[in-house]
Amino acid sequence: MSLRRVFSSSVGTKLVIGATGLLLFAYLLLHLAGNLMVFGGQETFNHYAHMLASNPLVVPAEIALLLLFVLHIFKAVTMWTKNQAARPVPYEQKSWAGYTSRKSLASSTMIWTGLAVLAFVIVHVAQIKYGAWYQIGDPPVRDLYRTEVEVFSSPVWVAVYVICMVFIGFHLRHGIASAMQSLGASQVSKRLLVLGTVIAILIAGGFAAIPIWVYLTR
Repeated sequence: MSLRRVFSSSVGTKLVIGATGLLLFAYLLLHLAGNLMVFGGQETFNHYAHMLASNPLVVPAEIALLLLFVLHIFKAVTMWTKNQAARPVPYEQKSWAGYTSRKSLASSTMIWTGLAVLAFVIVHVAQIKYGAWYQIGDPPVRDLYRTEVEVFSSPVWVAVYVICMVFIGFHLRHGIASAMQSLGASQVSKRLLVLGTVIAILIAGGFAAIPIWVYLTR
């Protein structure tokens, strides 16, 4: 059996989704750690942003991240489409199986929260990475802090970002446990589900705190 056929199978697709999902999760942790530098003020945040942008490895890393993101989305949409095709007539009535089921609001909305995250990432990159370009200091560096302050001076954008962080939290809540199962965990225990929920809340809450803090202290 060819490698392409293996990864095109149902099991292979879940494996790819799980592996890429965990790698994207690892990136989220690093990204959050960097973004929290904003609490250190303008100089601290701009120094971090300049150090990151001037690193020669940042472009290869961004390309690798983009490929991971595209592959994750492609495989997730492919699996969802196949599942929909396998059951063209939806259930007449849906009901929860209680504590014996892993089904939850987070698990049943993965495709939609995932697409919401995709839309958010596009807007976020356009606003921050390719947004207003200011310079400060000697030698001059990009004043990314000012760009963030301008974006989050709008209560509308603060609300949009916070809502999108809720979507990310829901996606991570189910995704972490599901990825672990796809990569070899024979059984997803209640403890792992609780851990996934806690991590999702911390990450989503950490990101959501940034626009709220900027808006309240600008």
